[in-house]
Amino acid sequence: MEIERKFLVAQMPDRLDEYEHALIVQAYLCTEPVMRIRRHGEKYIFTYKGSGMMMREEYNLPLTQEAFEHLLPKADGNRIEKTRYLIPLDDAGKPLPPGVPSEGLVAELDVFTLPKPLVMAEVEFPDEESVLAFEMPAWFSKEVTADPAYHNSNMSKAGN
Repeated sequence: MEIERKFLVAQMPDRLDEYEHALIVQAYLCTEPVMRIRRHGEKYIFTYKGSGMMMREEYNLPLTQEAFEHLLPKADGNRIEKTRYLIPLDDAGKPLPPGVPSEGLVAELDVFTLPKPLVMAEVEFPDEESVLAFEMPAWFSKEVTADPAYHNSNMSKAGN
């Protein structure tokens, strides 16, 4: 089960390139249900996601580079490319300095280059109690969890 909230970002953390990060290339074979292929750094993954906004089923399976490259041209819609930064958060939701391990939540800060420039953060939660207790920190600008336009699967279809 995936439990997450999504936010647009008002201010980028200092020393961004010092945080752990990787290039992600992904495409959707189908958007209802969501079936995605992804290259995350040097890993290749096939993902199935059920329906829902804040909480939904998610299954990840390993994929080979050859399978990824074979399936990529068969994608439905636009390819998505983004750099994902892992930003550990303190109890108030502020970014911890690079290199400081987090025992709490982590913001996955995505800087999109395709299909269009966008900066968005996702925060995944271990349970429903913690997702409801989370208050949006000042460096985020707007919550977009319930806005289907900000689901990557829908972003891949925009402009088609």
